[in-house]
This record gives sequence, structure tokens and C-alpha cells, in this order.
Amino acid sequence: MAAKDPALGNIRILTIAQALGGAGPPIVISLGGIVGKTLASDPAFATIPVSLYNVGVAVGTLPAAYIMRRFGRRHGYVFGALIGIFGGLLAATAITIETFALFALATVLIGLFGAYIQSFRFAATDSVAAEHRATAISRVMVGGLAAAIIGPQVVIWTSDAIPGVPYAASFIGLSILAFLTLLLATRLKPVAAAAPTPASGGRPLSKIVRAPRFILAAATGVVSYALMAFIMTATPLAMVACGHSVGQATLGIQWHVLAMFGPSFFTGRLIARFGKERIAATGLALIAGCAVIALSGLAVANFWLALVLLGVGWNFGFIGATAMIADCHTPEERGKVQGLNDFLIFGSTATASFLAGALVHIDNGWSLMNWLVFPATLAVFLPLLAVGRRAARA
Repeated sequence: MAAKDPALGNIRILTIAQALGGAGPPIVISLGGIVGKTLASDPAFATIPVSLYNVGVAVGTLPAAYIMRRFGRRHGYVFGALIGIFGGLLAATAITIETFALFALATVLIGLFGAYIQSFRFAATDSVAAEHRATAISRVMVGGLAAAIIGPQVVIWTSDAIPGVPYAASFIGLSILAFLTLLLATRLKPVAAAAPTPASGGRPLSKIVRAPRFILAAATGVVSYALMAFIMTATPLAMVACGHSVGQATLGIQWHVLAMFGPSFFTGRLIARFGKERIAATGLALIAGCAVIALSGLAVANFWLALVLLGVGWNFGFIGATAMIADCHTPEERGKVQGLNDFLIFGSTATASFLAGALVHIDNGWSLMNWLVFPATLAVFLPLLAVGRRAARA
């Protein structure tokens, strides 16, 4: 792409927007369970706000895809950022007046904003050739590396900024990040598609979802993301239950998110070298390795190393799955296929978060959760290896 190519400029804007808007989830993940435990009448409800954040992402994916298809990426992202601004302010208000239900509603709204953030990776592929899609996705995901620093640091710097109302300022900070994302969205330029888009809507969605290629791609994304959320949601609570501090849990999440996005500097090149399926399979193997480390002990080092492996595994699995999905549709089918894919991913992620909140509080719940990782990863790992080998031979 030429230096003045609007597509390249958009990728740069999306990368910065990912860094700012993508800092919201670490704030919700770090504080959602802690604030939930403070406000809820029953400690078993503590992780509901985090789970509802994922519900918001899942519920928001299809409407977000429609809005962006109808009004364009730029207008869609501005609208999504407005939701994020309101959601952060509502969360701060809920903490101030100590209302659990209002806080839970706020995390749903922040999740709706997250649905737009998640589509940045697809927006990067709108106008690039097929062979450059994985690299474009990786470039935008690099912004998550900065988000991994910004989000937890906002929590650390602002947790007690408002005397007597801990954590309220952290969600005001989230609103400020959403506002900066809005400003960036207004700078996106319209770009021509890499190939002319026919006027028809393409194949029926019912036909696309029956294709083995789509099934494997979607399953890879679902397993990678749902298992990541399953373990990550429970980890801060498990660490605190084991006698570790909230600060140690927050830093663990920061290392985890760094591991999620740090490999994006080279994931695209690895995919180009070894293939999408093999890199995604490697990601699932690393997620299984996370469970092995978690089952080996309850020291801070075990939790942190497990979170790092979980993050790298998610990166390989999710970016690999995203590149696989990009091969499953034509330009005119893009919106509905991407929207359905994200709905499946974040619907399963929300379910995994709810299960995590329930399981982590039972006897040996942390161990049970990690044992469940193995059959889930194996179910997708083997088909990925088979497809990867066929692709390599071809």
C-alpha cells in the first residue's frame, strides 16, 4: 500500500483506537468481580458484571454489523463510542450510590461498546488483498499491547482518586478513553474495496454456516475466546481467595493482556509462513499448557505464568481464526458473516464467564475449571492439524 493510501491511514487510526478503546475490557475485568462482590447481596453474584459485559459484546455484534453496513464504519464507531462514554459514567454512578443492578447494566453498555471495538480487526481487512489480511489484522491487534498497559494503569492510578468511593474514578477514566476513541473514529476515511462488491447479498447465511471451512473457523474462534474468558474471569477471584492481593491480581491481568496482544507484532508473519490452521492449533496447545501450569500450584508465579500462556494462546488462536473467517466470505457477504461469527464467539464467551463465576466458588472449583480446558482444546486441535497438513501439502 502506498504511503498516502487511505487504507493504510485507517489501519493506523484503528491501531490507536484499539489501544484506547481496547483498554476498557481490562478495567472491567480487573474491577468487575471486585466491585460486584462489594455491591452484591450474595458473593456468588460477584462475577455477574463481567459476564454481562460479555453478554453486551455478544448482543451488540449483530446490531453493530448492521449499523456499520448501513451507515459505514466511521458513523458506527462514533455511535459505539457514545455508548461506551455513557456506560462508563453509569458505572461510576452505580458505584457511588452502591447499586449492584445499575452497575450490572453499565457493564452491559460497556460490552455494547466492546462489540464495535472487536470489529476493528475486520475493518482492517476491508480494502486489502487476501494475502495481506493476516498482517493487517495483526497490525491493528498490536494496539491491544498498549491497551494492556493503559487499562490496568488506569485502575492503579485512579482506584482511590475519589475519596470514599473506590474504583468510581476508574470507570470515569474508561469514559474518557471512549471519548478519545470517538475522536479517532471521526478521522477514518472511506476506502474502496479490494474487489468490486456485487449488489446482491451473496449466498444465504444458512448455506455459508454449513460449509466445513466456516464451521472450523468459527469453532476455533469460539474455543479460543471462550476458554480465555473462562479462566481469566475467575483468576482474580481465585488469586484473592488464595491470599494474594488485589494489586497482584491486577498485575496478573496486565501481564495476561500484554501476552494477548504482544505477539501481534509477528503473528501475521507466522501465519504467512506456517499457515492459519497450524498457528491456531499452536494457540490451542498453549491454552492447554496454561491449564497444566494452573493445576501445578497456587503461588503467584503459577497464576501469572498461566495467564501469560493463556494470552499468547488466545492471540494465536483468535488471529488465526479471524484470518480463517476472512476466507469464508465474499465482499458482499462480509457484514453478515463477520457479525454472526462474533455473535457466536461472544455468546459462548458470556456463557463461559457465567460458568466461571459459578464454578470458582465451589470446592476445588479452580481445579475443575482447568481440567475442563483439555477436552475443549482437543476437540478443535485435531481438525486444525488435519486441515493444516492438507494445506501444507497443497
